[in-house]
Amino acid sequence: MNRLEPRRTALILIDLMPRIVALDTTPLNGPAVLARCAELAAATRAAGGVVVNVRVERPGVEVQPEGSGFAPSAAPQGGDLEIVKRSIGAFGRSPLDAELQSRGIANVVLAGIATNFGVESTGRAASDLGYETVFLADAMTGLDGDAHEFAVSYVFPRVGAVCTSAEYLEALT
Repeated sequence: MNRLEPRRTALILIDLMPRIVALDTTPLNGPAVLARCAELAAATRAAGGVVVNVRVERPGVEVQPEGSGFAPSAAPQGGDLEIVKRSIGAFGRSPLDAELQSRGIANVVLAGIATNFGVESTGRAASDLGYETVFLADAMTGLDGDAHEFAVSYVFPRVGAVCTSAEYLEALT
């Protein structure tokens, strides 16, 4: 993987909310993905990159289901962006693209839950919008193992780069 300029890089963490982290996922369980994403967020901030915390809200619902806030270790910190999405991907009907553009972001790095829903939809849109898109294969998990593997091995390489968390951290420094 090529070197990433931290100030032009955004780590986008998808749906790290207690009710989503608690789902039955594979190949990793939600708490493992949450822990890895918290480490990646800390390293991204330390390097001067932007962390984007994305959570979903159901449209047309007055009260969101219990567990719809951020998991404590994934809560936005000073300088982070918080995006509330009301669609599968984080770019649709949200200010995400405008926020990234205003910060000069060129590289979008994706992790979170679930691989075949929020992560994939956000990654496809990021690529369509012209961002250099990176998928962190060991910092995401899905609701179905075969679908997760298909996305990581077949879909993601066609819209961006696929790497490990260690490779991302090395490219960031």
